[in-house]
Amino acid sequence: MPKIHQFDTTMQLLHKVLDLRSKNQEIIDSNIANAETPGFSARSFTFEEQLKSILSGGDMTPVATQPNHIPLSSTDFDQATGTISIKRDTTGIGDENTVSVDQEMVKLSENEILYEAAIAMLNKKLAMLKYAASGGM
Repeated sequence: MPKIHQFDTTMQLLHKVLDLRSKNQEIIDSNIANAETPGFSARSFTFEEQLKSILSGGDMTPVATQPNHIPLSSTDFDQATGTISIKRDTTGIGDENTVSVDQEMVKLSENEILYEAAIAMLNKKLAMLKYAASGGM
């Protein structure tokens, strides 16, 4: 998705959350599509901790090395890319496929609900900006 310059940190965060939730959707879809593929290892995608770290000014805080540098924002959400982990089969029985369709369907539902919640928050934020821009009318 092309970079959009939003008005504030909240809109930047919501934009990044939507991008990462879309990526999570792709991984869940891939797991479900490969549920019957022998030897397929289920993948999971996490990004929440990275976003929390950025918001709290954790390890990913930019640093100005010279006093003449332009002040850097501590909320550079481009640093959050998420982490993909692979669940390997350790049982040694069966077809070595680690996908649980039931678990993936739960993840799918949760991701969809959180995606829609982010959309609703973004729409509310835009409605407030529209209201303010129209002079409160």
